[in-house]
Amino acid sequence: MRINSLAQVGGVNSLENFARSWQRAAGFNELPPRPAILVGAAGDDEERIGARRSEPSPTERRSLLRQQLERQGSASQAVLSETPTSSTSGTPTIKPAPARSFDSGPGDVLDRAPYLASPYASSNGGLYGSLSSRVNESSLQHAGKLFEEQQRAGAGEPDKENEPLLIRQVEQEDGTIIEEVVGRSTLPQTVLNSVNVLVGVGILSLPLALSYSGWVVGVPFLLSAALATRYTAGLLAKCLNRFPKMTHFSELGHAAFGVNMWVVMEALITLELGAANVALVVLFADSLNALIPSWGIVEWKIVCGVIILPLNFVPLQYLSITSVLGVLCSLGILVLVFTDGVTKRHSPGSLLKPAPTYPFPHHWSTLPLSFGLFMAPWGGHTVFPSIYRDMRHPRKFRKGLNITFGFTYLIDASMAAVGLLMFGNSVRDEITSNILLTAGYPRAISVAIVVFIAIIPVTKIPLNTRPIVSSADKLLGLDARHVASSSGLAGMSGYGRGLLRGLIRLTITIVILIMAVFVPSFDTVMSLMGSVLCFSICIILPLAFYLKIFRDEIGWKEKVLDWFMIVVATVLGIVGTVWVCLPARMTGTR
Repeated sequence: MRINSLAQVGGVNSLENFARSWQRAAGFNELPPRPAILVGAAGDDEERIGARRSEPSPTERRSLLRQQLERQGSASQAVLSETPTSSTSGTPTIKPAPARSFDSGPGDVLDRAPYLASPYASSNGGLYGSLSSRVNESSLQHAGKLFEEQQRAGAGEPDKENEPLLIRQVEQEDGTIIEEVVGRSTLPQTVLNSVNVLVGVGILSLPLALSYSGWVVGVPFLLSAALATRYTAGLLAKCLNRFPKMTHFSELGHAAFGVNMWVVMEALITLELGAANVALVVLFADSLNALIPSWGIVEWKIVCGVIILPLNFVPLQYLSITSVLGVLCSLGILVLVFTDGVTKRHSPGSLLKPAPTYPFPHHWSTLPLSFGLFMAPWGGHTVFPSIYRDMRHPRKFRKGLNITFGFTYLIDASMAAVGLLMFGNSVRDEITSNILLTAGYPRAISVAIVVFIAIIPVTKIPLNTRPIVSSADKLLGLDARHVASSSGLAGMSGYGRGLLRGLIRLTITIVILIMAVFVPSFDTVMSLMGSVLCFSICIILPLAFYLKIFRDEIGWKEKVLDWFMIVVATVLGIVGTVWVCLPARMTGTR
């Protein structure tokens, strides 16, 4: 009880609430599919999401509370009155409340992701809690079969992984009612969640990126990457305001360009999370091998996989608490690297006698390799929709972004500058490798750096893997809330489903481990992830969504700026990707 009371110190900003806030952000929550029995018959346009009535009736303009009180009052009169109002047949009649039309803006038929489509989801996007008066006997029989199938599959059980989203109904000035997600995170929690997304192992390769680009090119490029991703993160929030119930990055792609873009988005998100996990495994192995070289790099990668596998079964509520350690370890590595630099008096690896550096690239052929490395630390846009939607005061999101990106840029720029000054052009793909392989540093600091590096993959990989596992469970109908259309899984026991879910986690871990074994170096993973994925997910796609959704509301100056950013990001991404695939002798890195 005392430990629990300590976790609740601080009220709304207590440690427990911070952990639950990150759990909601990292859980990629979405609205569950709708029961088919609760929607009107196909073709009932008045009950579709997004249907608008030109002239709402006075009853529809009334608040939901007033409608409920009036219905209860009329029901009480019908029961208690000695001479009840009756129809011609002599039975009491109570006028049902009129159907409510919802209007959440264009495209709100996409209130659920397409992979959630199931026998329980309405083909016409019906409403929660609305029961059609035209439900016939065959519909009831079909609903009974679906309910029985759902119970056998365990879909009626509560989701123990994620907290359910809270939905409220808001009446607009024109009488229409919209549903929107209720946020619960405060501004400090939002900032911490955003920093937790952006601050990661990508900072370890920034000294190498600055070495490839030189001071004159590299420092402005890093600042431009921060400003561009900050701008597109704000555009994502603006797009989400158009669709109050959307919580996913891929849902915006679906709203803007259809289901094909949703498939592309899911693939890109999976690749991004997978690449991040591969980079973490490589970092773990390189660092442990530098400290304990008696084992090989492959053996250390296998050790990392063995440690991570059981963590994939740990509930998200516990992983969300430990995820804060990842940010603290990243900051701790920066402090320890700086400490090593100021305590060592002789080069290499000293800030008191910096290594020779260059204002421009020493070899211009290495410049394209820096594009992806500079972009890699800014890959957090897939989580920003969840973070924004969970805000208690969404109007403060812009302030939270300014704090987040400003703080992150200071950390990234500091690591890049300190690492380059310490080792110059001899800096390795991971600045920590230079520390561990250079003599003259205190042994205790080197051990602490390795411990911090080992903690980061342990805390980050299970969180990065969870959305991939969750998507696989939903696609195969193994999620407790979504039953597959396949009859083979409908009647499967809970034990069988548990085995399949465990097999999915094992398979994903093995695939990540195999990819890490064949990856040549840490900088290759980070450069590819930055060039292919971060340019696409963090700049190109948010701009494309914004231009499509607000195509009739954007001024020509803003359109020119957005299209210019899309063209520049596309060119840099393509060039950076091609350069990573070239032999080292052609790029001048060897």
